[in-house]
Amino acid sequence: MLSRLKNLNSIQFTFILALYYVCVFNIPFFNIVKHGIDKQANVNMLFIATIPFFLVFILSFLFSLFSIKYIAKPFFIGLTILSSCVFFAELQYGVIFDYGMIENMVQTNQAEAATYLNWVSIANLVITGGIPALLIYKVNITYKPFTKELLHKVLFMLAMLGGVLLIAAFYYENYLAFGRNNSLIKRSIIPTYFIGSTVKFVNLNYLQSPLEYKQLGLDAHNSSQKKKPNLVVLLVGETARAMNYSYYGYDKPTNSHTQKHDLVVFNDTRSCGTATAVSLPCMFSRMGRENYDERRAKAQDGAIDVLKHAGIQLQWLDNDSGCKGVCQHVENIVIDHNNNSKWCNGESCYDEVLVDELVARLGQIKLEDTLIVLHLIGSHGPTYYQRYPESHRKFVPDCQRSDIQNCSKQELLNTYDNTILYTDYIVSLVVDKLKQQETRFDTAMLYLSDHGESLGESGMYLHGAPYAFAPKEQTHIPFLGWFSEDFATQNNLDLGCLNKYAKSGGFSHDNLFDSLLGLLNVTSDVYRQSTDIFARCRK
Repeated sequence: MLSRLKNLNSIQFTFILALYYVCVFNIPFFNIVKHGIDKQANVNMLFIATIPFFLVFILSFLFSLFSIKYIAKPFFIGLTILSSCVFFAELQYGVIFDYGMIENMVQTNQAEAATYLNWVSIANLVITGGIPALLIYKVNITYKPFTKELLHKVLFMLAMLGGVLLIAAFYYENYLAFGRNNSLIKRSIIPTYFIGSTVKFVNLNYLQSPLEYKQLGLDAHNSSQKKKPNLVVLLVGETARAMNYSYYGYDKPTNSHTQKHDLVVFNDTRSCGTATAVSLPCMFSRMGRENYDERRAKAQDGAIDVLKHAGIQLQWLDNDSGCKGVCQHVENIVIDHNNNSKWCNGESCYDEVLVDELVARLGQIKLEDTLIVLHLIGSHGPTYYQRYPESHRKFVPDCQRSDIQNCSKQELLNTYDNTILYTDYIVSLVVDKLKQQETRFDTAMLYLSDHGESLGESGMYLHGAPYAFAPKEQTHIPFLGWFSEDFATQNNLDLGCLNKYAKSGGFSHDNLFDSLLGLLNVTSDVYRQSTDIFARCRK
C-alpha cells in the first residue's frame, strides 16, 4: 500500500489531497455543521450525509486546476502549511479568516506573532502541515503525455462537477436553507475562504491604484480663549472588554485603582471593529462604522490630522503594534522593546513604560493646547500573563501559558482580569500625573479600548470575528473619562450633566472624532455636534 502511494498519477494525487483536506483541515467546518444540526429541528440526515462528498468534489475540482507538472508540489506544499496554521486557529480559538483577520495578520509585528507560538501550535504544524508537506515533496507524481493528461484531467473535473450537480439536484434547497441559517459555514471552509480573503486583501492593498489623498478640516481653528491651555491625554486600550470591568457590574474589583478619581463611566459603548487593524483607523476616521472603508480611510485625514490643522500640539506614544497610519503626520514614538527600561524584556514592555515616557514629554511640551495619545498593549493575548508584572498578579491561580485553551476557565479569567486591573493602575497613574500639571494646564483624560476579547464563550477565543457575527465580548468596550475641576469650569463642561448622560449609554467609536474636536474647542466644517458626547453638557 505504501509503495503504491509513493507513485501516484495527478488525478490520484489530487483526490487523496482533497480527502485529506476534508477529513483533517475541515474539522472546524464539520463542528459548525454539527452545531447547526443541533439547533435545527427536522434536519434531513441524507442531506447532511452528502456534505462531505460535496466538499470533496468541490476541492478535487479546484485542486485539479493546480495539479500541473512543476507547479503542483510547491503550490500544495505551501498551501498545506498555511492551511495547517489556519486549521489550528479555527479549531482552538474559533478564529475566522475573513478580510479583516488577514489585514490584522499582515499588520502584526514579530513580537506579537511570537506570542502565538507554543508547543501545541508547533506540534500541530508538524503533524498536520509538516509531515503531509514532506509526503507531497517525496511522492512521485506521474504525468501522461500532454494531450492524454489534459483529456484525463478534463474528464476528472467533469466527473467532480457532475457529483456536485447531482447532489444539488436533490438537495439544493436544503443547502440554501442550511447555509442561510448557519452563515459561518462557508467562512470556515479550508482553504477556499482564507485564500479568497487573502486575494481580496492583496487586490485592494497592492494591485489597485491608490486613491488621491483628501485633506479634511483645513478650515479648523482653535476657538479657545482661555489663559491656561488644555492638556488631554487619550489612552487607547488594547483588547479590553467591558464585561470584566467592575464599573459595569463585574463581581471582581478590577477597577480598584481608579475609584479614588471619580471617573465618568460611559455605559454601553461599542467598538468600530473586532481587531486593531480595523478599529484603530476607524475610530479616528470621519466615516463611522457603517460607512467605514479602509481604502478611503487611508486616503483622507482623520481626527488627529484635523486637530493638527487647528494648531493643537500632538504626540502619539505607542507600546502596541503601531498606529495603523492614524499618526503618520504627527510626532509619534513606538517604544523600543530593547531599551534599558525596567519595564521591557526585549520582547515586550509593560505599559508603565508609557507613563515614564509621558512624564518626560510633559516636562518638554510647550504651554499650548495639547493632545497626547498613549496606545497601550493592555490585554493583548494570548500571552495575557506577560501584560502585568508579578506585583500586579492579584487574581490567582492564573494561566501562565500561551495555549490558553488548555487552561481552566478560572485560570484564564484570572489572567485576563489581572491585565484589566493593571490597565486600571496605568489609568490611575496617568490621572495622578495630570493632577501634577494643573498649575500649567487644565487637564483631562479619556480611556477607551479598540475592541474586546472572547475567552472561550461559545468556543471562541481572542478576537477578530466578522462584526456581523461577533459576540458582545468582542464589541462591547470600556469607555472612561476624568476631568479636573479647572478643565470643567474653564471649558464650560457640566460634570453632573455628563455623569448622568454617560449612564444612559448608547455610545460607540463613532463619537470619538467629534468629541475630541469638541473637547479641544476646535471649530471646523467637518465637526458634527450631534455625535460630540460633550456638546449637550456644555453650559
